[in-house]
Amino acid sequence: MAKVSSKFQVTVPKAIAEKYSIRPGDTVNWIASGNVIQLVPVSESSTASREARLRSFDLVTKRIAARRRSAKAEVSDRGWRREDLYQRGFPR
Repeated sequence: MAKVSSKFQVTVPKAIAEKYSIRPGDTVNWIASGNVIQLVPVSESSTASREARLRSFDLVTKRIAARRRSAKAEVSDRGWRREDLYQRGFPR
């Protein structure tokens, strides 16, 4: 039986770690299933390759840049500037 530490850390029992080849530094997933929590070791084959992660990163970066460009275009077309708000005077 394992205890949860004050830092919410859990020690995997040695017998379980050896049976499922869990080593220090390995990645594991915590899966909530109703009243049960599963600890599932992540195998190297199930994680995306470095190249796939880099491609995904590049796609996301391009999408964010496109959103920023479109947001700047929308802001510049509004017909007024922030400074104009301060030159109107105070509301009554």
